[in-house]
Amino acid sequence: MKEGDVALAVMPQVDQRVKSRPVIVLREMPAHRDVLVCGISTQLQQEIERFDEIISLADPDFKSSGLLSESLIRLGFLAILPRGRIAGSIGAVSPDRHRRLLRTLAGYLIAA
Repeated sequence: MKEGDVALAVMPQVDQRVKSRPVIVLREMPAHRDVLVCGISTQLQQEIERFDEIISLADPDFKSSGLLSESLIRLGFLAILPRGRIAGSIGAVSPDRHRRLLRTLAGYLIAA
């Protein structure tokens, strides 16, 4: 598993349940090799403009992502997971999209 991969992982939900869902591996964390992931949803209406990103059927990296339908990459739905909670990679987003997601997240985190 590498950064930019789309994988299936067990993610905690707002209602405290856990659900297997697609995620994007954003970064491998130091020391224990846990990974920072963001959730992916088909609930496009949850998009936060200029923060989240929609991956559509027309996008060049849609096919390589392994996703089945247009989806919302939710940068506000983050988790650090041990590799054991990740079932495996189903695809990957483009390096450009991966960098853009990291820049967007970093920009938000350092904004005053």
